[in-house]
Amino acid sequence: MKDLLAVPRFSTLRSLTSINHLEHKVDSIEITETPDVAFYIPENAFILTTAMIYKDDQTKLIPLIDSLKRANSAGLGIKVGRFIDEIDQSVLDYANELSFPIIQIPSTVPLGSLLHQLLNYIWNTKTEQLSYALDIQKRFSTLLMNDASYARFIAEFGKLVKTPVILLDPFRKVVAHSKHFSHSSKPAEYFVNQIIQRKQQWKANETDAFLIKDTDDIEAQISVYPVQSNNHFPFYLLILRPEQIPYPISEFAIDQACLVLSFIIFKNEKVDESLNILKSDYFAELIETQQSTQPKQKDWVDLGNKFGMQHSNYYQVVYVNCINKGVNSNPFAYQEEMINLAAQWLDQTLLAVVRDTVVFRLKNTTHLTILFQKKQEDVESILEATLNNLSEALPIQLAFSFGNAHESVDNIGNSYIEAKLAYEESSAMDHQPTFYYYHHRGMINLFERVESSEVHYFCQSILRELAYPKEDSLIELRKTLQAYLDFQCEIAKTAKKLFIHRNTVKYRIDHCETILGTPIADPTTSLSLRLALSLSQKETQY
Repeated sequence: MKDLLAVPRFSTLRSLTSINHLEHKVDSIEITETPDVAFYIPENAFILTTAMIYKDDQTKLIPLIDSLKRANSAGLGIKVGRFIDEIDQSVLDYANELSFPIIQIPSTVPLGSLLHQLLNYIWNTKTEQLSYALDIQKRFSTLLMNDASYARFIAEFGKLVKTPVILLDPFRKVVAHSKHFSHSSKPAEYFVNQIIQRKQQWKANETDAFLIKDTDDIEAQISVYPVQSNNHFPFYLLILRPEQIPYPISEFAIDQACLVLSFIIFKNEKVDESLNILKSDYFAELIETQQSTQPKQKDWVDLGNKFGMQHSNYYQVVYVNCINKGVNSNPFAYQEEMINLAAQWLDQTLLAVVRDTVVFRLKNTTHLTILFQKKQEDVESILEATLNNLSEALPIQLAFSFGNAHESVDNIGNSYIEAKLAYEESSAMDHQPTFYYYHHRGMINLFERVESSEVHYFCQSILRELAYPKEDSLIELRKTLQAYLDFQCEIAKTAKKLFIHRNTVKYRIDHCETILGTPIADPTTSLSLRLALSLSQKETQY
């Protein structure tokens, strides 16, 4: 409305209400004399009328204003001097309370002519804006075809809109900004931090706007436009003082710029993805080859040098997974986006702290591995700090499962298997811990998928009364038997461990052999006893 009244040919139109109410968008013009017109008009319509039916009672204009306000009308233009000489102040006061504009149309202006003039102006304006938006799309598409960087695109866009522009990645870090900040006393991050403080969760599919402080500590508006490349974690285009963007740049033109920018982001992501596929293929081949029965000898460091592989006497694999669950109908796609962003974050932040570290995406999974090629004493605190910073930017929570460290590059496959086993064990827990380490459990692993009843029978058949003892005397005999086996059937060491006399140990072992019906020192018997003691340990209460 404000722009319409500023056009010279419409200078005879005058706002009778506050000029602060003239910011409403105008999409169409309608002429009517019916009081229920609100039911038949589109949104953002500017209504023209002579108010003929209200000449005897202007208070009935108030229900009309209410209905137009509910219909999201742009305003009401009343022709004065024909049926109404002057609009009552009470009506104007009411309209001001609702922030609804009332425009006075002089009696010398035919409503039909005014309708055509206003529509022609709106249509010409929209045509001009559309034409300009398409020009912008063509101009920026040329940048895309010429492989323009983010910095080049944002610099060109900033010159076009003549106001500061910032591009953020999904972590809400500044990727590029217009040259307005080159001579500013405050960096682009100054404005971004204000938005982050105002709102922690950003909308992934809707534009937003905030009031922030500019470099002179004066309130200024900043608009936020999501730029989609991922479905859940987009980039963001920030425009400072969007109200100063010159005509004929419109919202449609900005949408076109965002569309082209999304293609640039998508293209760059696909380039990175192709490099990551090569990296994943290398790691998959390394693991597969080292796990085969006849592994081929290869110089894995030389083959993986371009990915960051180094000669070292320390190689440790950490298996990484997202604890977050999928939030929509396609949880795999959501998890895949999260793990890709997590990999980017670890590449950017972890590698800056721990040298000679490589992050690999695991093929056909939503998991990662980290390969440490140098011993790091405070690795947990480093990973925790990295994870906390990531969680502040995005709702991503990671878990780290550690394999053992090995001295040779040819044993990376072993460290990977250990890390994966640690992951499988930790993920089966009610609450997966952030850090979990592989624990060697020997033959007990072979019984993990055996029915508990079969395990129970095996333990009882080997240990008899000592399998699941309840009596104190049997419990003491079991403890002595366990210590005796742990010290390779040496009575002196067993007595020292249990703080009892050697003769007491000998007496108890003789008693155990009577219960078991077999010599304990026999190698075959000893192995069965050790295994049965370990398997029954969880159910045994002392």
